[in-house]
Amino acid sequence: MEQDINRISMPVVKLGTRAKSSRGRRQDIEGRVVHWLLFACALISVATTIGIVVSLLSQAVGFFREVSVWEFLTGTRWAPILVPQSFGVLPLVTGTLLVTIIAAAVATPVGMATAIFLSEYAPDRVRRIIKPALELLAGIPTVVYGYFAITFVSPLLQKVFPDMLIFNALSAGLVMGLMIIPMVSSLSEDAMLSVPRALREGAYALGATRLEVALKVTLPAALSGIIAAFILAISRAIGETMLVTIAAGATPKMTLNPLESIQTMTAFIVQLSLGETPHGSLEYNTIFAVGLLLFVMTLLMNLLGHWVVRRWQERY
Repeated sequence: MEQDINRISMPVVKLGTRAKSSRGRRQDIEGRVVHWLLFACALISVATTIGIVVSLLSQAVGFFREVSVWEFLTGTRWAPILVPQSFGVLPLVTGTLLVTIIAAAVATPVGMATAIFLSEYAPDRVRRIIKPALELLAGIPTVVYGYFAITFVSPLLQKVFPDMLIFNALSAGLVMGLMIIPMVSSLSEDAMLSVPRALREGAYALGATRLEVALKVTLPAALSGIIAAFILAISRAIGETMLVTIAAGATPKMTLNPLESIQTMTAFIVQLSLGETPHGSLEYNTIFAVGLLLFVMTLLMNLLGHWVVRRWQERY
């Protein structure tokens, strides 16, 4: 009787082993396919970045053969299409930084206060409503922001500053600050929510108020993520194009007066790209020289963000 049972069970065991072996091979093949698919996606990102750098360098080299790097970086007059020509990029850099500083002055306190409210004060029901509504600001086209600046914000500011031009750095910076608030608030809130609940409860147990917990416990613990959010938002502001092209003007000048018309680096690229500048000429290659400098500035900002995260990151 036992021999008959063994004879019957042996094929069953063999069939089960074959099924497991077939399933294991299928899972191995699927794993390899997914691995190479994800690797290809990552490779596309790296190849795209390399292609952008190569295209910028290849065209910028022709520009720097005729204009020295020193003259380009230290010159105070930018007039590549006028006579006499001047290729000092400082007016464009000054205009870009002026608008960025105004935007950071708006987005930093407002975005930080919003993040503290959402992470420490708002109930879950309120957070589920406010956060998506706030992030809708990030989905509005920047062209709309530009026309909002010159049709609504600038006329209001002219009532306070009658001598202000319709195209100015102040209105462009204020509206850009509103545009990057969702980036600051969302990333800062995520960093604050990642702080362990035990730290908050310990502070409450010691008699701390909700504001003291937010400012003295949660904020320092999430400092690396918050600083990284600020740096990424500022990088976004430096690279903004259509808003400043429409609202800030097209007058490259070295000025710290936000009421005047200025020109940013991205606005110049748009202006010259839409013109009739001959392809391959010195004037045309200024696009790539300015674009290369802008790429270096944003790259440095992102490297600074990564360094800050690694330097002050807290692990719980």
